[in-house]
Amino acid sequence: MAATRMMATLAAGNATTTATALLFGGSLRRSQGLSRCFPNSRLVSKRRLFTCTALYKPEVQIKEEGQPETLDYRVFFVDNSGKKVSPWHDIPLQLGDGVFNFVVEIPKETSAKMEVATDEPFTPIKQDTKKGKLRYYPYNINWNYGLLPQTWEDPSFANHEVEGALGDNDPVDVVEIGETRGKMGQIMKVKPLAALAMIDEGELDWKIVAISLDDPKASLVNDVDDVEKHFPGTLTAIRDWFRDYKIPDGKPANKFGLGNEAANKDYALKVITETNESWAKLVKRSIPAGELSLV
Repeated sequence: MAATRMMATLAAGNATTTATALLFGGSLRRSQGLSRCFPNSRLVSKRRLFTCTALYKPEVQIKEEGQPETLDYRVFFVDNSGKKVSPWHDIPLQLGDGVFNFVVEIPKETSAKMEVATDEPFTPIKQDTKKGKLRYYPYNINWNYGLLPQTWEDPSFANHEVEGALGDNDPVDVVEIGETRGKMGQIMKVKPLAALAMIDEGELDWKIVAISLDDPKASLVNDVDDVEKHFPGTLTAIRDWFRDYKIPDGKPANKFGLGNEAANKDYALKVITETNESWAKLVKRSIPAGELSLV
């Protein structure tokens, strides 16, 4: 029987400490009632980010079940009492002052296609599959990759700024460009810098380019132009990587909207706000969830 292992990671300065708790600014527990997150059904005014704080600064650890690179492998998030929580729904999106939580699904320089299982209770991280086989990218990804919690790309919303493409029914993706390799399940504090509007088989799949606050160059980069100055060629490399990664499997290249260019920080923040609003409607059940887990 595969052993169950416990671990936790916390970014501390430029070092990563293991076997310690991750602290966050809020949480959403649907089992305790949505009224605690949306009192009196008021969903907060337009263009504000929605982050529930029903539980104050819970300690969250990582619990692995099964063996890596197997169909049964899962990375769960648990609170201090040992209860499972969702990295998608329970970790707050924003920390204030333009800082956001970013959940690492795929550490840089790895190729296993890990992702939050949005259709499973507590949405653990698992390895994606196709026809019953584990999926891998054809080559390593060169940046930390994962999701912004409490965001959702609504598949019923046609974005007329991006060729009318519909949302891909997932949380918003983040490409973190810092020098440190993250750990699967690690939560990094990041600031957004740019946005790429990838269109994957007709679905809009936003890529928010961001940097960890712990990166030595974090203070130097605050917008898309700074990325080109201090990380020359990175935006082109990200676009080309995501454009071409399916080609070795015989699929066509992905496309990009917005003139094939990276949008600036303000546009990235707009994307985050809009997809956070969509998530708020989803968990409030104003929009049908389909097979998505809200637990």
